Amino acid sequence: MIPPKPKSRPDRVSLLRYLRLFRADLLSAQPARLYRAWMAEFRTPFFRSYLVNQPDLVKTVLKDRPMEFPKSGRIAEGLRPLLGNSVFLTNGETWQRQRRIIDPAFEGGRLRETYPAMWDAAQAALARLKAEAGAEVEIEAHTSHAAADVIFRTLFSLPIEHEVAQAVFHEFRAYQRTQPILNLAAFLPLPRWMPRFHRASTKAAARRIRGLITELTAARQADIAAGRAPDDLATKIMTTRDPRTGETFSTSEMVDQVAIFFLAGHETSASALAWALWLVAAHPEWQERLAEEAQVLGDTPEFSDIAKLRLSRDVFREALRLYPPVPMMVRETRCPERFRDRELPKGAQVVLSPWHQHRHERLWDNPDGFDPARWGTENGKTCAREAYMPFSAGPRVCTGAGFAMVEGVLLLSLILRDLKLEIVPEKMPEPVAFLTVRARSGIWLRISAR
Repeated sequence: MIPPKPKSRPDRVSLLRYLRLFRADLLSAQPARLYRAWMAEFRTPFFRSYLVNQPDLVKTVLKDRPMEFPKSGRIAEGLRPLLGNSVFLTNGETWQRQRRIIDPAFEGGRLRETYPAMWDAAQAALARLKAEAGAEVEIEAHTSHAAADVIFRTLFSLPIEHEVAQAVFHEFRAYQRTQPILNLAAFLPLPRWMPRFHRASTKAAARRIRGLITELTAARQADIAAGRAPDDLATKIMTTRDPRTGETFSTSEMVDQVAIFFLAGHETSASALAWALWLVAAHPEWQERLAEEAQVLGDTPEFSDIAKLRLSRDVFREALRLYPPVPMMVRETRCPERFRDRELPKGAQVVLSPWHQHRHERLWDNPDGFDPARWGTENGKTCAREAYMPFSAGPRVCTGAGFAMVEGVLLLSLILRDLKLEIVPEKMPEPVAFLTVRARSGIWLRISAR
């Protein structure tokens, strides 16, 4: 079975039509030729945008000269109400300082320390799914619940059942459904004093989320001061000093970072796991192989077991290839550039698209097919190095990439060890891009006990 992907628009549409399509769904707003193009130019009255798929040019932007291609301020416009001045949106020295404080919390040894909390969240998710045995289930709701639980247990040592954690989770789901990837301010050259055209519901949800996160952060600061804080990710980040300045994050800075941890660690993980579960349901032969492999998992959290789940890791990598949670990333030229004999002016938008590069017809064998075995082929190994970036790449690679891979592999294996999944043919998922790649009407599966 070929996994579903959005229909593409015609090559030529009016600017107004394109903006409407873009606002409704980023993926179906793009023409089919982008799955073969090395580079494409899009012009508006106010700026030029260049989608780049050619691997060596992507490497130039992300790895070779990343400081010359900072994050686009146009993208930040839509996310600022929730994320403030978080590490996801900043550039230059501000971003470097934030990474110096954040990165130590996600080093390899910390993954082992957070694994028991991750295991507990996975067991709770498995119990909720077992209670649904015999039913048709909208699996994105379950993966969102599970990913939120992982974040709160590892970040603040709180299960999702905690009152504030529950409130953040529900508010975030509301926010995700009101916030398009780009708002109107991304397309217009607005002065700073003008309003940014955010929906009232989006701003209200962002205020509520940030208020709840402020409550958690202030309580943790008090616990740190009193010497009673648990040794979790929040404590590690809030007590880490910038090695250059000796400063720690202020409360408002930490609120910004927690907001992006929740967005990056909850939204993206939930999306990837939901698509992975649908893919194995659609390919029973792989599901059975993963179920057999998952028997190595015992009844207690052993971090060393993760290394034994090789097939599960390959399946999860394939899900990230076909359905990268963040479908596009936008950088900006700090100086004029020349790509493929084209002149890119200063301030041009450089769009890097995991969605298109991961399915590029000139790079991948069987680009639209589900084939976890590809990672052992020469083509798969080459593309893994040169055309695979579900977590971005270079200095701005997602800090929690290793964390996400452990979480996804663990949850996928535990669920398949105990449960059998089947697709619901009359409810085929249609991928669309909101904040992440989700399904327009959800991802439905039939669940039964093994």
